[in-house]
Amino acid sequence: MNAGEMNGGEMKYAGAMKYAVWLLAAAAWAQAPPTSYRVENVPMPRGIAPESSAVTFTPDGSLAATFRRGGLYIYDQATAQWNRFASGFQTPLGVLAGKPGEFFVVHLPELTRVVDTNADGKADLYETLSDAWGMSGNYHEFISGPARDAAGNFYVSMGSSSGAADPRLPVRGALTDRGRASREPKPGLVNRVGHYAPTLYRGCIVQVTPQRETKLFACGFRQPNGLVVTPEGDLFAVDNQGDWIGTSPLHHVTEGAFHGHPSSLNWHPDFAGRDPVDIPVEELDRKRKRPAIEFPQFDMAGSVAGPAVDTSGGAFGPYSGQMLVADWTYPRVLRADLEKVGGVWQGAAFILFEANGLRTGSNRLALAPDGKSLYIAQTSRIWGATEGIQRLVYTGRVPMDIQHMRLTKTGFELTFTRPVDRATAGNPANYAMSHYYYRYHGQYGSPKTDVTPVKVTGASVSWDKRRVTLRVDNLVADRVFELRPSGIRSAEGEPLSTRIAAYTVRRLRE
Repeated sequence: MNAGEMNGGEMKYAGAMKYAVWLLAAAAWAQAPPTSYRVENVPMPRGIAPESSAVTFTPDGSLAATFRRGGLYIYDQATAQWNRFASGFQTPLGVLAGKPGEFFVVHLPELTRVVDTNADGKADLYETLSDAWGMSGNYHEFISGPARDAAGNFYVSMGSSSGAADPRLPVRGALTDRGRASREPKPGLVNRVGHYAPTLYRGCIVQVTPQRETKLFACGFRQPNGLVVTPEGDLFAVDNQGDWIGTSPLHHVTEGAFHGHPSSLNWHPDFAGRDPVDIPVEELDRKRKRPAIEFPQFDMAGSVAGPAVDTSGGAFGPYSGQMLVADWTYPRVLRADLEKVGGVWQGAAFILFEANGLRTGSNRLALAPDGKSLYIAQTSRIWGATEGIQRLVYTGRVPMDIQHMRLTKTGFELTFTRPVDRATAGNPANYAMSHYYYRYHGQYGSPKTDVTPVKVTGASVSWDKRRVTLRVDNLVADRVFELRPSGIRSAEGEPLSTRIAAYTVRRLRE
């Protein structure tokens, strides 16, 4: 969702270059299609634009989906037919099934509960749970969620407004001098303002309690296009590269935290009376909570979206417990292997699957009830991606892959999905590594900065040939450690499918 903020000429050039690079990469991927997963297309409802914006599963295992033009449909697998359950939503971008006959839909103006009270297959009760946030009509004011915790609280994330749009658009909701303030850049402080927060809670995540009270939960987001609550109760959100966001991140969201984008500080009580553009970058940097994972831009991520936790217990492959992350720009599904070090979430990012029939525009994910497939909602919006619903099916064949990348006191431990060939996996020269960081500044995105080669001084293979311990010569915090393995094979001789892994180090092990 980045190209839409450029000028017309910039956008056409960048889009053409990105598409050309993608075509070359796709041709390379197509030469060796993976056999562990396959892509299947789900038929779409007739007579509507197939811009699927979110997917979920009902308690009885039925697939339900929202479509960006305003409808909520349920798929009857026996007849392969879609039935419209509810309609009238304004750009619905999230859906969560509740009890039988109940859904929670987040769309631009509100979080709505819809219920079929007479069991005829159609919603007849539409109930507003919260409409506490504002809208200005800006094309970039996306919304995400709802995620729900064990206590019944809902979480909804609000995208900021894009400076590329007309600021004279009509406004719904709170708009004060605080909302207008962040439109004006002030040289020497934030340099320029891209996204801004003209209405209440833009750039924030809010919590909606079971008593229907809405409160600011966390702020500092640009376009947080996806939320998930883990089985352990932790809230995570993805964001998108742009101003103040050097590369697409995965955030561990905690109450009261500031996650980096200053525009939403308009609505934070601790910053009352202060214009975000008056706050020095150094102060913002000290206050922000850094991402748990930073996905290398272009090499992995374009515009990340809709995370889901693999709770399949192995039915979806050897990655149970990890987080699956959609990407809107590229035909990829990513995965995040998180661990807690020094009380802080951090970890490694990988590409789970790419190309080989997978389309672009992936916006939301939902694991099927049997855990054997991942359903992917795809929507084109205005940037030329594809649309519809696909599912990624695990074939049962275990891939030759890096399953885990974990931090040690002296380097990293890699766990492989299958036993490795000791000679190739035990050769330090087969592990090319570097570390770098992304700049925190008001400009759009960031290059990899201070790229430093990391020498792998040792590679010890475990007795069962499933783990390799790497010793490195310069382990430091607040860097992304990028690993590009080569020449490594399984014990049976199959090449390693992992071409890149990236571990974001926030804390070192004591």
